[in-house]
Amino acid sequence: MTRFPGRLAALALSAALAGALAAPAAAQQQKVLRIGMTAADVPTTTGMPNNGYEGMRFLGYPVFESLVAWDHSDPSRLSGIKPGLAERFEQDEQDPRKWRFHLRRNVQFHDGTPFNADAVIWNLDRFFRNDSPQFDPAGSAITRGRIPILAGYRKVDDHTVEMETTRPASYWPYLVVYILFTSPNSFEQAGRDWARVATLPPAGTGPFRLSRFVPRQLAELTRNDNYWDAEGRAKLDRIVLMPMPEATTRLAALRSGQVDWIEVPPPDALASLRQAGFQVVTGSYPHVWPWVFAVGKEGSPVQDVRVRQGLNYCIDRDAMVQLLNGTAEPSVGFFKANDPHFGEPQHRYRLDPAKGRALLQEAGYTAQRPLSIRVGISTSGSGQMLPLPMNEFLQQQLQQHCGVRVNFEVVEWNTLLAGLRAEPTQPQWLNADALNISLVSSDPSQMARWFLSANFTPRGSNSGHWKDEQFDAAFAALEVERDPAKIAELLTRAHERLVDNPPWLWIVHDLNPRAMSRRVQGFVSPQSWFIDLTRVDLR
Repeated sequence: MTRFPGRLAALALSAALAGALAAPAAAQQQKVLRIGMTAADVPTTTGMPNNGYEGMRFLGYPVFESLVAWDHSDPSRLSGIKPGLAERFEQDEQDPRKWRFHLRRNVQFHDGTPFNADAVIWNLDRFFRNDSPQFDPAGSAITRGRIPILAGYRKVDDHTVEMETTRPASYWPYLVVYILFTSPNSFEQAGRDWARVATLPPAGTGPFRLSRFVPRQLAELTRNDNYWDAEGRAKLDRIVLMPMPEATTRLAALRSGQVDWIEVPPPDALASLRQAGFQVVTGSYPHVWPWVFAVGKEGSPVQDVRVRQGLNYCIDRDAMVQLLNGTAEPSVGFFKANDPHFGEPQHRYRLDPAKGRALLQEAGYTAQRPLSIRVGISTSGSGQMLPLPMNEFLQQQLQQHCGVRVNFEVVEWNTLLAGLRAEPTQPQWLNADALNISLVSSDPSQMARWFLSANFTPRGSNSGHWKDEQFDAAFAALEVERDPAKIAELLTRAHERLVDNPPWLWIVHDLNPRAMSRRVQGFVSPQSWFIDLTRVDLR
């Protein structure tokens, strides 16, 4: 990761912004929103961005769309889904593994070529057919990790496609939302080279088009005035996205007026930002900040459930929330404690050193033979909040309360993400017993993604290779169930197993803080990892 200390950082930032905003005099009156991201680099621009869900937030959905879209219309509840590039979709009554998607007509990519069933199949081949001419190894790895149960697909007619899953999955549309579509013509124009596609002009169908890209400095989005949804056309003329992995750099850029909006401001700066007239926006959303245990790593102490339970009793989550100046809330499970699907597990984690030490002692770890673990952490990244001080706090807590020794392997965010897609015995796992990766907790598809034994990496995203027969049984029933009430009951039963047989160290749920200039108008924080930039305006 490139670091610019002190004055050099300000000079580099000023130069990048000067280039981004250079324009004819007439264009100076345009509404240009400048955003400081937490990413260490500009997410990839080929239509399947890296940098986790921050990449999807800024260089995914605004430019490239899916058959199914997120519905952010009601910020008082979790964002659900709605038709996207498919105007409707349904599950086959006779074979629940099959889903049909009826595509919108008269939709065009940014390059003027038509969006149709051929384009859908071409993109699916890009991600899921290794022998296709357009196969994209990097994009495929990201997409397959999120969508492990696609068995096949076919064109029914010019405006209809069918997808088939390896087993029935009642939550399948929640997975389709992560398949983004780009113009096949972009690939041809770039000489069938994804590296050249990344340098422009990649073409999606979204409300913004990518108009400029400077590696490690910025990406510029320009409003798509021909966007197929007239009511969804953007108010802004342009958005400039800039990677700023260090919180203090983002804060300085906002205070100096070099950017209008920053992700994750330093918690100790929130009061002074408010006093200075900046907007500070927070809100509950489906996010959990854990340590993912390497349960499937032979010889790791975290293979023992008593160790995992004990560690969950050895940390003070309320003190962590104080450290973060109230921008998080304690996590004692995948869902929040007040969620109706939390259930009634036998364990209710809180700081209880005596119970934590007792469980560790049962597993063979005492003051004379203390537990020692290695944890992979990042310097920054999508949803990672403030990973260095937070992990140092946990290190102190575990030593203080239960005598646990924690050593860290500190790497850049995308290096850590590679571990999430690997088996816990592989080098990408950094020889660690846990990885600190913040993850989404929005719906049953995400629970299946992280915890079903059928989704062990590298096929899926169960990176720690945790397996629980009761959890698997509840989900097997949930996947074929169509009654919402029964689905809710099974989801609750599955969640209870995530608490009593914890695959993760449950730490906090983020409250998604952002800070922005008073010039920014129209932004409402949805209960989602993603946002609607089309409603944002500048005064």
